[in-house]
Amino acid sequence: MEGHSSISTDVLASYAADAACEIDGVRGVVDGPRPRHKGVKVTEGGGAVALELHIAVDWGANVPTVGRAVQERVSEYLGRMADVSLRSVDVIVDEVGPPAAE
Repeated sequence: MEGHSSISTDVLASYAADAACEIDGVRGVVDGPRPRHKGVKVTEGGGAVALELHIAVDWGANVPTVGRAVQERVSEYLGRMADVSLRSVDVIVDEVGPPAAE
């Protein structure tokens, strides 16, 4: 069967946000300085996708370690769930605050 399928940027943003929130120390995905879809900006071009995620991190969390873990998890998750080629995964920490109550 011939045809073409694609995944919308909204779905990619949702997958990226879900994956980021699985990392210990991430309080959530937040809107950055300019409004974005759920704190995730997706840019497509040249057969690859670039992501920019804006996150909130728990007080006391090692920010570089959390950022790298988010990059790795998002890359792995999108590769598995959406089979997309990622050009970059940029993580911006916009907020730091107390851990969410469990």
